Amino acid sequence: MGLDTKIVYLLLGSNLGDRNALIEEAIVAIQQQIGQVSSRSSIYETAAWGKEDQPGFLNIALGVATTLGAQEVLVRALNIEKELGRVRLEKWGARLIDIDIIFYGDEVISIAGQLEVPHPEMHKRKFVLVPMAEIASNYIHPVLNQTLPEILSSLPDDLKVLKV
Repeated sequence: MGLDTKIVYLLLGSNLGDRNALIEEAIVAIQQQIGQVSSRSSIYETAAWGKEDQPGFLNIALGVATTLGAQEVLVRALNIEKELGRVRLEKWGARLIDIDIIFYGDEVISIAGQLEVPHPEMHKRKFVLVPMAEIASNYIHPVLNQTLPEILSSLPDDLKVLKV
């Protein structure tokens, strides 16, 4: 990895259409447009969170080596969502594909209304922490100063997150 290469951790989710195919298509697009996938978690099935009257989600965490800045990663992730048919109708609503930036290296980034890294809710969400801990168990959250397994162990979330 070059000096200006960062590992960006992404969480992909899908709960509509052919979820597996959409996730695989998103991974191909991420490799073409953001960077080389250096690690990928198992795929997990999770009941819908936040708005529960919708199908369950498949989630996967990726580590991606990128030379892009965090904002450019965000722009490209949103474009990939759009290319794969994502329409943002409601918060926490059903979606064909969702790509969230969880971590960008060990940076803390806050651009109001645009980008918050680390993801501001990730430490409260089992469906993010379980796949992330699988591929980045030694990663130390740059704000909470805990590893992902440590955060996971103190989480009150009882949502079922099952490996597919």
